[in-house]
Amino acid sequence: MTDTPSEQKAATTSLGELIGDVTRDLSTLMRQEVELAKVELKDSATRAGKGAGLLGGAGYAGFMAILFISIAAWWGLGYLVGNGWSGLIVAGVWLIIATILYLVGRNELKTVRGAPQTVSTVKEIPETFKRNEQNR
Repeated sequence: MTDTPSEQKAATTSLGELIGDVTRDLSTLMRQEVELAKVELKDSATRAGKGAGLLGGAGYAGFMAILFISIAAWWGLGYLVGNGWSGLIVAGVWLIIATILYLVGRNELKTVRGAPQTVSTVKEIPETFKRNEQNR
């Protein structure tokens, strides 16, 4: 049975040095995981902000549609012809804008994923320790 490089190093290195190596490696790993989480969460926050902004725009456009439909209905009923139609056209345009903004915003929010790569790599850490314990 041949010794692996790790086993040879363990046999010739003091316990303090081994613990120092493990601590240093674990510290580096944790820093890298934190950095990865920052990058992933920034991307998710950007997507969520964009989606929320579009949904806010859809809400404003919907409000404008209701406002103009109300004004148009009021004018249309008041005169039965004429000024009311112009209000309905403007309201129809706002309704189309609201629908487009809503659909785009909803699709943007569906793409928010959180930090899947960070979660995946952090789940691997306990497995790494288990493999090292089994090799003893």
